[in-house]
Amino acid sequence: MKSLYKGVILVFVLGVQSLNAQQILDNPPQGVSIRTAAEWEEVQALVVTWRSYPAILAEIIRYAQEECKVIVHATNPSSAQSDLINLYGVPLGPNVVFEPQPSNSLWIRDYGANTVYINDVDSLFLVDWKYNRPSRVQDDSIPRAYARLLDLNLVQTTQSPNLIVHTGGNFMSDGFGNAFSSELILEENPDKSEAQIDQIMNSFMGITEYIKMPTLPYDGIHHIDMHMKLLDEETLLFGQYPNGVADGPQIEANMLYVLDNFNSVFGTPYKIVRVVQPPDDNNRYPNQNGDYRTYSNAIFINKTVLLPVYEERYDTTALRVWRESLPGYRIVPIDCNDIIPASGAIHCITHTVGVNDPLLISHQPLSDTYDTENAYVVNARIQHRSGISNAKLYYTDDTLSSYVELPMQEVNSAEYTWSASIPAQPGDTEIFYYIEGNSNSGKSQVRPIVAPDGWWKFKVIDTSSVVTYQQDALDKLFSVSAFPNPSNGITCIPVYTDLPLSLVIEVFDIAGRLVETVSHSKTMSGENRYYINTASWAQGVYQIKATSHYGSTSQKLIVR
Repeated sequence: MKSLYKGVILVFVLGVQSLNAQQILDNPPQGVSIRTAAEWEEVQALVVTWRSYPAILAEIIRYAQEECKVIVHATNPSSAQSDLINLYGVPLGPNVVFEPQPSNSLWIRDYGANTVYINDVDSLFLVDWKYNRPSRVQDDSIPRAYARLLDLNLVQTTQSPNLIVHTGGNFMSDGFGNAFSSELILEENPDKSEAQIDQIMNSFMGITEYIKMPTLPYDGIHHIDMHMKLLDEETLLFGQYPNGVADGPQIEANMLYVLDNFNSVFGTPYKIVRVVQPPDDNNRYPNQNGDYRTYSNAIFINKTVLLPVYEERYDTTALRVWRESLPGYRIVPIDCNDIIPASGAIHCITHTVGVNDPLLISHQPLSDTYDTENAYVVNARIQHRSGISNAKLYYTDDTLSSYVELPMQEVNSAEYTWSASIPAQPGDTEIFYYIEGNSNSGKSQVRPIVAPDGWWKFKVIDTSSVVTYQQDALDKLFSVSAFPNPSNGITCIPVYTDLPLSLVIEVFDIAGRLVETVSHSKTMSGENRYYINTASWAQGVYQIKATSHYGSTSQKLIVR
């Protein structure tokens, strides 16, 4: 199991400092394992800078305070507090803390500091890169301010030989040593080779697989959070444009580059979720000087996700994609029409700080199976600095009824591996399950973090369908209908397959004429989503057709 978590490494760096309370250091701790947290892990604080776009910041604060402490950096805290209450109607609870602090901008994702743990789950410290806007001196001081407020150590990459220029909007971590950026990281550090950059990221943040993708032609800031999001250790959400539009071709190339060259921390190919990048209110895309609208620029705050939205006709589909991808999470839409012309949204103007005492649970969800005779083994990595006293697995075939509780057994203490087996189930059964860990110190945690309201799931497929697999495969392709239907704009076409499958997806009009080839490629196992834009299509009935070597299947789409 240990090989599945590449972030568990020993680092040896130049400095020999230890992390005592309230130090600002230019070298990371020596000779320990270092792990950068993923965004979906438990957080103690959300940090924002109160400046422009106060209405959007107010909505962020409104919902974030229900999940964690909210630190508001403001030049005039009393004025910010008054505006939140009197202008925006935000009831300020005890979780909202105002910190007097001058600033140059509100883009705290880029100049904020990142959550890093010693020995995976021990001492928390923050890592602050050199901001790529050197004139914004006041912004650069904000990480020190909230590190001081939270009594956390701050480690900086601001001095040679470890100086590195970087921005938070161009960085995502899976929590186990895999990280993603655009090649902007190379462009902004021309005095360093890629190997030198990788070494600094490894030493300061425990990054062992640093994946860098070409920048996008029409995204002026080249931050990956404008078109990409890690949803969990093996699931990547990518934005999608209509064929050949704007940054669509480069996004598709980048996605295929990742799929062809890298695996998740579990050693398996990444799963892909697609969400549309809609045009602006004048129906323009970024290549037509339209706003860079994005649904990937969202933020996890424990059990809540704050999602940028723009127009109902596009938002409905995006919200459905997010809710289906993250069952049990509260997905909160926040209107970002005012800020998106500045090439940023919610993720760009927020940052989070992980908890001081994490209980880490990681598990690769079980896949659908035809096996009705053997138990389904659930393995998980469960880790806490005090040790794990016990762990439990809960499962059910009906989320409206109670869960069955199973004790998990520790199978490898050195690798923090625990295991339990769900009994074999009859065909045509869907199983929902989650994991609970309890530490020796008394802390409890579940994964998914929203359990039991959210869960992992898999299907036990009726074994009789093996005999008729070809027809079964065809029937499943469109088991979820295209939506919205009727359509008048961006439309999602979900396609489901048990195994990777070469597939052609096409749309024909009522006369049988080809309107659009949606995809001609190999699908991943599970659910795949494709998108069309019917805004310019004539009203009427269309046929969406999927063709594989098993045959063809189709469904109707009405355009109004």
